[in-house]
Amino acid sequence: MKKQHGTDGVVIIKKYANRRLYNTESSSYITLEHLAAMTRDGREFKVVDAKSDEDITHNVLTQIIMEEESRGQTMLPVNFLRQLIALYGDSMQAMVPDYLEASMDSFRRNQTQFKTAVEGAFAGSPFAEIAKRNMEMFEAAAQAFKPAPATPAATSKDGEIAALKAELSRLRDKVDKLGE
Repeated sequence: MKKQHGTDGVVIIKKYANRRLYNTESSSYITLEHLAAMTRDGREFKVVDAKSDEDITHNVLTQIIMEEESRGQTMLPVNFLRQLIALYGDSMQAMVPDYLEASMDSFRRNQTQFKTAVEGAFAGSPFAEIAKRNMEMFEAAAQAFKPAPATPAATSKDGEIAALKAELSRLRDKVDKLGE
């Protein structure tokens, strides 16, 4: 089968009546998880109904959001969802998509700028090493608090916690010295 792309490099995904998704670029069947990963990677795609050639991208993206939300790590607060539903049929409904899109674009820009600023502020300074170690300690501490099976390995957790406390104490000493 011939590979199909949109006019601007957009990957065409065909959705068949049996609910299967076919990626025309890779000539393979894919899942909603694949489409979510493509979205996170910034790949543009268009989902079309295989029989009617109707663009159903919006419906499929909404389905991906529903699946992500059902996995327990919800991003859309109930109050936001209620407000959004209340706007359907409202005289302002036509303005909402552009407003939400502009808000998300602004959020993304701010997120990128913040991350760059924080990384730049610590780059090449003594705080860079401290920040790096703090993150390592935080990750190690998070691992230490995960429930562990009741095995002899649990005693090694005590050793990890003691090592973390010692590292924290050492870092506090360094910060105190820097402050002098």
